[in-house]
Amino acid sequence: MTPRFALLLAATSLVVAATPSSAQDAPSPQAPGTEGRKPGELPAPHNNLPPVPAPPGAVFPGAKPKQQAAKPVPQDRDALLAELYTHLAKTHDATEAAPIAETIEGLWLQSGSDTIGLLMGRSAKAINEQKNDLALRLLDAVVELAPAYAEGWNRRAYVYFLQNNFEGAVGDLRRALALEPNHFKALEGLARILRDTGQKKSALQAYKQILKINPFQEGAKQAVEELSVEVEGQGI
Repeated sequence: MTPRFALLLAATSLVVAATPSSAQDAPSPQAPGTEGRKPGELPAPHNNLPPVPAPPGAVFPGAKPKQQAAKPVPQDRDALLAELYTHLAKTHDATEAAPIAETIEGLWLQSGSDTIGLLMGRSAKAINEQKNDLALRLLDAVVELAPAYAEGWNRRAYVYFLQNNFEGAVGDLRRALALEPNHFKALEGLARILRDTGQKKSALQAYKQILKINPFQEGAKQAVEELSVEVEGQGI
C-alpha cells in the first residue's frame, strides 16, 4: 500500500466515521447463506463485524418520516469510491483487502439524509428482532424517499429473501447494481440466489464479476471453481 493511498484510506475512514450513527449502526445484510448466526441476529457479511443495535424507536405504519436536515455526502464520494475500487482490485491478500472493502461499505451507507439513516437503522433493528414486516415497511419508505440510494435496495432485497420472495430480492439487487455496479455484496446476494435456483451459468458469471472487483471476497473463488466444473466441465 503506497503512502498516498494509506493517507487516502485514513481520510476516507474519517469521513465514514462522520456518518450519522443510525446509518452506521445498520449492518449490511447478508444474502442467502446465513449459517452460524444466532437466532434473531442479523449477520453482517458486508463487513464481518458483529451487528450493532440500532437506536430504539419505531415508525408506525403509514406515518411519514419527519424530514431532517441532510448530512452532506462528500462531494468527491464517487471519486473516492473509484480509487478505492481500483486499489481493491489490485490487492495481494485478504489482509490488505479487508480495510479497503470495509471503507467502501461505509461509503455505501452514506445517503446524505438523517431521515434515511434513521430508517435504515430502525430497519436493521427490526430485522434483528425478526420483525420482517416492519423492516419491509421501513425499507419501502427508504426506496421511495431515496430511489437513487443503492444500499436501500440492497437492504430491502435481504428482507425479501428472508420472506422467501426471491423474485423481489433479485429485482431489488438488480436495482442496486444499476446504481452501483461495483457493489460486490449485492452481486454476492444475486449470485447466491441464482445458484440456489439452478441458474448456474448466470451465477458463475456473477461470481467471476465479484472477483474482478474484490479478489478476496469470502467464498467467491471457491464458488467459481465449483460452478466452473458444473457449467464448463472443467476447473479454472
